[in-house]
Amino acid sequence: MQKEYERLRQCVEFIQKQVDFKPKAAVVLGSGLGSFAEAIDVCAVLPYCDIPGFPTSSVPGHAGRFVFGYVGSLPVVVMQGRVHYYEGYSIQDVVLPIRVMKLLGADTLLLTNAAGGLNTEYEGGNLMLITDQIASFVPSVLRGENIEELGERFPDMSEIYDRTLGNLVKECADELGIALKEGVYIQLPGPNYESPQEVKMCRLLGADAVGMSTACEAVAANHMGMKICGISCITNLACGLTDRPLSHQEVQEVSGRVTDTFQKLVRTVLERLG
Repeated sequence: MQKEYERLRQCVEFIQKQVDFKPKAAVVLGSGLGSFAEAIDVCAVLPYCDIPGFPTSSVPGHAGRFVFGYVGSLPVVVMQGRVHYYEGYSIQDVVLPIRVMKLLGADTLLLTNAAGGLNTEYEGGNLMLITDQIASFVPSVLRGENIEELGERFPDMSEIYDRTLGNLVKECADELGIALKEGVYIQLPGPNYESPQEVKMCRLLGADAVGMSTACEAVAANHMGMKICGISCITNLACGLTDRPLSHQEVQEVSGRVTDTFQKLVRTVLERLG
């Protein structure tokens, strides 16, 4: 784990040499939601592939770069695309970008994703505030020797998603006239979509939305003491709840349809934080 921390430090030092910018907040953009990065007051852009030892995304809809800039007066670093466990990376690689953004100075994290709806009251295009999560189906990012420089060995997970930030998101959504759902997000390994029986299992566990990212990132961020909020774009009902076969194309199309609404909400939240 000392090698892992050294890799983190090397990534941070490389970025700081390339970009003279200290973010206060970090944003991770999920599938089909990447256009928000171009809507901020951009100061610098750094592709992941330019950073030695940094994992790169191979998924359509994930540009694979850091965008540094301002939303109002708030300095932010935006991940325009993330890396996933199903791409073959270790779980440590998957959360490395989150840890790097914290070490760059970000103390608040806004996670977004495209997710399948498990709650039968949801429909494609809904936005869901993540109130809690289930990450038991992917390896713990804290497995192995603890990196003391990042956080304690046994971190509390009773409030992964900050209630104050969640209330701010709800207030902003209400002011903008955006219907915002609230629910529990579950992360499964992927890349295959869930079977109907797996969807039943997730519903029995109490999950409202399912995806292939985010929960492991939230665990890593919570370990480091970041304040976290999460928003899912419900792109479709999960397998067995709809007659249509699932596709990544549909995920991107529905995400694209709600881009304007999503951007208004995220921008308003970040402006308030500033």
